[in-house]
Amino acid sequence: MRIKKLVNSWKYPSILLSSIGISSIGEWVYFIALNIIVLDRMGVLAVSGLYILRALSALFTNFWSGSLIDRLNKKHLMVWLNIFQAVFIALLPSLSSLSAIYGIVFLISVASSIYEPTSVPYITKLIPHDQRKRFNSLRSLIDSGAFVIGPAVAGMMFMIGTPNFAIYINAIALFLSALITLFMPNIERNDFVETEDEKLSLKVLREDWKLVVDFSRKHLYIMVIYFLFSTVMVLATAVDSLEAAFSTEVLLLSERNYGFLVSIAGVGIIVGALVNIITVKKVATSWLIGLGSLLVSIGYIIYAFSDNFLIAAIGFFILSFSMAFLNTGFDTFYQNNVPVHVMGRVGSVYGFIEAFFTIILTILFGIMAEMISIQSVILLGSLIMFTVTIILFIFNTQPSKAKFYSEK
Repeated sequence: MRIKKLVNSWKYPSILLSSIGISSIGEWVYFIALNIIVLDRMGVLAVSGLYILRALSALFTNFWSGSLIDRLNKKHLMVWLNIFQAVFIALLPSLSSLSAIYGIVFLISVASSIYEPTSVPYITKLIPHDQRKRFNSLRSLIDSGAFVIGPAVAGMMFMIGTPNFAIYINAIALFLSALITLFMPNIERNDFVETEDEKLSLKVLREDWKLVVDFSRKHLYIMVIYFLFSTVMVLATAVDSLEAAFSTEVLLLSERNYGFLVSIAGVGIIVGALVNIITVKKVATSWLIGLGSLLVSIGYIIYAFSDNFLIAAIGFFILSFSMAFLNTGFDTFYQNNVPVHVMGRVGSVYGFIEAFFTIILTILFGIMAEMISIQSVILLGSLIMFTVTIILFIFNTQPSKAKFYSEK
């Protein structure tokens, strides 16, 4: 009886995790294949443009997407976003001009940027409060597995076919993900969606941004944790942008050894996600965030101070190992404390701010690396991150704030 109850309670979460897994692996296959296609046709500079496009699409989308997400049926929106991406991805191999490829990639990235904040409120409604931490740990494992499996699958596809073949397979995978999502329950069927007849306009956007500001003022502690977590992610992205240059120019690693270093990070991600699944029910959400973020920053500091492959590998392993705990803890905290009916708007507004500062800080770090030195900039970024994570740890572990991390 207990087994049957367990199977029934995890039926839909398992289906949803399968859909997420297919999409995550497919995204890696798609982007690696796209990089190779653009590199062969247009050169290295054109590939750099793809990364800029992804950042710009997130900046453009997060400005208004939350207003759309909170007013539409999440399940239907997820299905249509998958189909939209699949159709445009299937068009890519037939395009010959760089401008056309950039245009389609921008639209695909916009759909991808909308999908993530759409899935979060749907997951929050679908997964019971006491199962969220376990679900998030499993999702972290799937995302970690995609980080390793995705490039491997792409490589296998290149061996038996071409990058174009990999692109088409990814389009099929996204259609399959949409089909799987169709079998999920329509949990908003009987919900009243506020202002459903209201058209998206500057007035609506202004009111929604005001709503987020008011929410932030009334729930200051929640948004402080959100802000500190986002700061860690922005700093991590900016430091990561110099990773290849640091490894080859400062540590003087060969391409082969750099590839091995990245593989060690992949192993760290998988091992961390597995340990996270085993221990997640025994570790408080507050400690997952606080200690997880602290270990991530320590990993970056070890990497920044490294002068050989072994020390860099230790730093890489620690930071990648700890990331699963940090992400699981924060996702659970966010789902448990931000009301579902404003989750899209809160996530998109703060996502817009995060994307903006990610672009600014990445450019700033790049300029500083040219003016000073790569190692000095990475060390500066890592020390700032360490300071932020100490503050985050203190805020997380205050006994008076235990109610924000309760699993009941």
